[in-house]
Amino acid sequence: MGKILGIVGYSGSGKTTLIEALLLAFSLRGLKVNVIKHAHHALDLEPKHKDSARFRAAGAAEVLVSSPYGYAIMRDLDGRDDIDFSQQYARLLPADLTLVEGYKYGPHAKLEVWRPETGKPLLQTQDPRIIAVASSEPLRLTVPVLDLNQIPALADFIWERASHAEL
Repeated sequence: MGKILGIVGYSGSGKTTLIEALLLAFSLRGLKVNVIKHAHHALDLEPKHKDSARFRAAGAAEVLVSSPYGYAIMRDLDGRDDIDFSQQYARLLPADLTLVEGYKYGPHAKLEVWRPETGKPLLQTQDPRIIAVASSEPLRLTVPVLDLNQIPALADFIWERASHAEL
C-alpha cells in the first residue's frame, strides 16, 4: 500500500507544521499522501446532541457519518488501548506515502523533529526505528541530521528512506 514513515517528537517541536509543509511538497510532485494522527485525548468530532453521537451513546459499535464533502468513522474505545496500528493503516485508501504523526513507539521507521527550546531529550537515543532527526540546530548523531527548514531536502530524504509498509 505504499511507503510509510512516522514523524515523532515532543509537543511544540513542530511536527504538525512540518507535515503540512511536506504534504504541499509531495502534492507538487504528484504524490498521493495519507496521514495518520495519534492523539492522547478523547476525540470530540461531533456535538453530543447530533444523531451520530446519539447512535454511539445508544450502543452502536461504529458509526460512519457521510456527506458529499467527506466522511468519518467513529468508534468509541475505553481509553486503555488504542485500536491496533496495522488495523488503522489497513483502513486507509492506497497512497504513495503515509505519514504518521505520533505513535512514538510504533513499528514503523520514524523521523524525529527536535528543537532545543522544548527542553526535552532526543527520542532517537532510545529508539532504533528513528532513522534521522530534523532539527533547527546542528547535532552530532549516529543517524542523519537534516535541516528542519529545508523542506525539499526533507521530502527527498523521506521519499528515499520511507519503508514499504509490512504491518
